[in-house]
Amino acid sequence: MNLQLPAPSATAAASSQALQNLIAEEIRQNGNFIPFSRFIELALYAPHYGYYTGGAHKIGAAGDFITAPTLSPLFGQTLARQLTSLLPQTAGNIYEFGAGTGELAATLLQQLSDGLNNYYIIEISNELAERQKQHILKKAPHAVEKVIHLTELPKQLDGIIIGNEVLDAMPCEIVKREHGSFWQMGVSLENQSFIQTVRPLVQEELLKAAAEYFPAPEPYTSELHPTQHAFIRTLAEKLVRGAMIFIDYGFDADQYYHPQRHMGTFIGHYRHHTVHDPFFHIGLTDLTAHVNFTDTAQAGTNAGLDLIGYTTQAHFLMNLGITDLLAQSAPAGSPEYIRETAAVHKLLGQHEMGELFKVIAFGRNIDVDWQGFMFGDICHKL
Repeated sequence: MNLQLPAPSATAAASSQALQNLIAEEIRQNGNFIPFSRFIELALYAPHYGYYTGGAHKIGAAGDFITAPTLSPLFGQTLARQLTSLLPQTAGNIYEFGAGTGELAATLLQQLSDGLNNYYIIEISNELAERQKQHILKKAPHAVEKVIHLTELPKQLDGIIIGNEVLDAMPCEIVKREHGSFWQMGVSLENQSFIQTVRPLVQEELLKAAAEYFPAPEPYTSELHPTQHAFIRTLAEKLVRGAMIFIDYGFDADQYYHPQRHMGTFIGHYRHHTVHDPFFHIGLTDLTAHVNFTDTAQAGTNAGLDLIGYTTQAHFLMNLGITDLLAQSAPAGSPEYIRETAAVHKLLGQHEMGELFKVIAFGRNIDVDWQGFMFGDICHKL
């Protein structure tokens, strides 16, 4: 199957080869083994060569995947309805992680400019940051002065933290349960090629998580998410007032670690194709795993946040009136209306993004009507 996929350009292939050389050298320096989490980190975020830190366009028809904000501005307009009631109870700041093309930021800036003081984008990729600035300048020039790019977290956060498809882009550990023991998956070199290898899992926290989440049937392979957990906990500890809203694909722990899901959720995406080989065009292929929202909820509440709600993307958007916005978007029957209708169907559809994507929200020192969780809240499943 991979032979039928579009070949990378000479420049992209050279970048991928440089990244492979970098990873191979690190493997050699570490006794011919690095954990899969470290391999993913390098493949996605190595300076200059990683999937998210290189210069290639990842999002959209010419990239590797489509995100909700790029499907339709109605996604951001609907989210803005919830943010409108939240911002006045904070310092009026939004902090966006994983801003991608800047599409969501531009839409929110158009909708919230009156009640918004600062729109912070936390971005480690200089190339993406520049692309975001240009897109926002084009789409929301009146509010561009409110946009502040950061490369690291502020000491305190007072406002609304949002992340659309952020958690799934974080490195995860891949663990196998077999013969009554847990094994850490990693990457080694054999005849100058990358291979998947294992070693006994010894880290106490990972062993504890694996024992808690993994079902009894063997062999069983899945992911653990210590980086996601630490990320949520760090943000929670810095949040003095406001809310955190994350939208991503994933499951509660019972669904995630169902016995039938015995190969986990780790996957690659290349030019809108699913790739099962983690070593396929390294640095040019998106590597991702689903989110364990039970663990996400635990990280936030352990740090003292209130768990506000957890629901499907479909329920969240419908609760906030996306169908009303669709009706106002263009004359019924017009080409624009037909395009927007198709996009909303993808955002809400049970077999599209509507059910697989979930929305989870936390709060601290705020008291508002969370309309997005009015119907369909499934916190009891976490």
